[in-house]
Amino acid sequence: MCKSMNGCCKGYCVPALIGKILLIIGGINWGLIGVGMLMGNDWNVVKLLLGSWPTVEAIVYILVGIAAVVKIFGCRCKKCGTCACAPAEEVMDKQM
Repeated sequence: MCKSMNGCCKGYCVPALIGKILLIIGGINWGLIGVGMLMGNDWNVVKLLLGSWPTVEAIVYILVGIAAVVKIFGCRCKKCGTCACAPAEEVMDKQM
């Protein structure tokens, strides 16, 4: 059940928020890698920032992958469960 007027609430649990941030970082990084490849450069930001620590770099990539898998299946905690948006038809019915 949605609690806000527009049908979606903005509350997330901390792991879901961290996952969202990791997905944004991963998406931007992949976009920059693609642009860099077209321009003949290496624009892998994670590698540029953490290249001297290959283990930490690998952990970041693993965390981004885990965040993607969690996003596919969704968070099952109570806080995220109460923020799950109802289908558009239900929202429209309640507004009338």
